[in-house]
Amino acid sequence: MANKTVLVTGAAKRLGAGLARYLHGQGMDIILHYHHSQDEAQVLADELSELRDGSILTVMGDLRDPDAPRQIISAAAQFKGHLDVLINNASVFYPTPLEHATLSQWDESITVNMRAPYFLTKEAASYLRIAKGCIISIADIHADRPLYNYSIYCASKAGLVMLTRALARELGPAIRVNAVAPGAILWPESMPISKQNDILDRTVLKQAGSTDDIAKAIRYLILDGDYITGQVLTVDGGRTLYS
Repeated sequence: MANKTVLVTGAAKRLGAGLARYLHGQGMDIILHYHHSQDEAQVLADELSELRDGSILTVMGDLRDPDAPRQIISAAAQFKGHLDVLINNASVFYPTPLEHATLSQWDESITVNMRAPYFLTKEAASYLRIAKGCIISIADIHADRPLYNYSIYCASKAGLVMLTRALARELGPAIRVNAVAPGAILWPESMPISKQNDILDRTVLKQAGSTDDIAKAIRYLILDGDYITGQVLTVDGGRTLYS
């Protein structure tokens, strides 16, 4: 674990920051990618660097920029001279009711949620092949179970799931490609408590998960999932068992 170098996109806040903290605590060196959240990324980098000097690199990049994947992967590979894991966590999430949806919303969601992971994978493949590394994308249970008024988001995550399966075939056997689909892990900031409780009532374990639940699944796929590729590991407390 001490020699694993992991790139986490969208790592400055929320789930990405939680993944970075957990994997760093497991002894891995982390590249923190961010776009707008420079202050949060630097605070996290300082926090983790105090625990282990030289273990953190921050990289800024706008994933809507066609050149960003090449620049991000180049910086990540130069950090320690190798790259073992790519975690496609960065995502955009907002409602797009059909009657109000715009072309720019379509382009942003498809670009950040699906195109960027694809081209990050393309740029990272040569490094990951040498390392016999892996790629893990953060999907969503709503890739299979559409969320009302979020049709573009759901389509982008469904596309990411298919990319996971297709790239696993294309990049095997040297590189494993998997995804993790969270359920109720972090609530949208605007979601009322009543809606949160309704979701938990339709979750078998009757509780929300934590970022560590996702991080533990990712750790398993990195370190122990040697015979797993092209799969989506659902971490949702049993929410998808409800209709």
